[in-house]
Amino acid sequence: MDQPADFTLSQTAQGRAAVLSGDWTATRMEPANEKLVQALVGVREVSIDLTGIGRLDTAGAYEILKAADASARTVNYIARPEITRLLELVDRAVKAEGTPVVRRRSFHEFFERIGHGVINVGLEAFDTMVFMGHLLVAIARACANPRRVRWAACFSLFERAGLDALPIVVTTTFFIGAVVGLLGANMLRTFGAQVFVVQLIGVAVLREFNVIITAVLLAGRSGSSFAAEIGAMKMNQEIDAMRVLGVDPFDALVFPRFFALFLAFPLLVFAATIAGLAGGLVVAWSQLGLGPTFFFSQLLTTVGPTHFWVGMSKAPVLAIIIAGIGCHQGMEVGGDVESLGRKVTASVVHAIFATILIDAVFALIYMKLDI
Repeated sequence: MDQPADFTLSQTAQGRAAVLSGDWTATRMEPANEKLVQALVGVREVSIDLTGIGRLDTAGAYEILKAADASARTVNYIARPEITRLLELVDRAVKAEGTPVVRRRSFHEFFERIGHGVINVGLEAFDTMVFMGHLLVAIARACANPRRVRWAACFSLFERAGLDALPIVVTTTFFIGAVVGLLGANMLRTFGAQVFVVQLIGVAVLREFNVIITAVLLAGRSGSSFAAEIGAMKMNQEIDAMRVLGVDPFDALVFPRFFALFLAFPLLVFAATIAGLAGGLVVAWSQLGLGPTFFFSQLLTTVGPTHFWVGMSKAPVLAIIIAGIGCHQGMEVGGDVESLGRKVTASVVHAIFATILIDAVFALIYMKLDI
């Protein structure tokens, strides 16, 4: 049964004693809380007995603490364990620092952030040039003395980062070629020019989709794994241990990954080309009745090998970009897991952006060369 809050005062040899009773809750403690504050004014030492309290919430605990702290210098609480824990919880909450006020950003801070962003871009460009220079030195050392190269690591990474990606690359490009063929067949059927679907599939797959799809998949698969592996070693100070032992991390970690992706990327692009053409052939054969003989004869006579070599010419450049970005981001990882996550994400985003940018540059160059 609810009882209103109340208290009694007595004088002991140790000082004033206050015995509280009833329910000290937000709805039942008035006006006892105000009377308690007035009763303890000027008291130096007080003992507060809370064993007779029925119910106590945070509002009641706050009023009891306020009455004691505002007047008495020495306070001794006599209470059950659960009441003691509640008083400690409320006391910590009262003494905790307040939430800082968020100031509205000014134009000065806006331009300051822009300046910091420009500086960070410049520093990132400088670090990238330093990384590429160190990588070129490692490549030159490997060419001058091939026995220094860790060939076992190179071919192991070639299998793991390259050949293991073959199923996903072939499957994806097969369906891309099928989608291009299906869209082309539906569009060209309107004009009665279904036969030109072979040229559409050939140019799209041989020139663009084979290398772009392969680059995007390897950026998300191999580039991120390069950044994660090297970043984890950087966090565990294994790279610092290599330097102490006189081992260059670029020779032991970066060059094998660079070599593996540089060797595997053209092979994956070639497999993607075959798979994309196979997907287009399946659609052309099933939807338009264009058999394999007609398909490949049209492909050789109207498309030709030029588009194939245009697409293959992008493969080494994109392999260098993806491997370099993945390894560079891994070497930039700090000492915490958050930094590792940011750099792995950055490796994927930067590699995909660089892939699209490099492909656009190649398109402009070949357009000017009329190829």
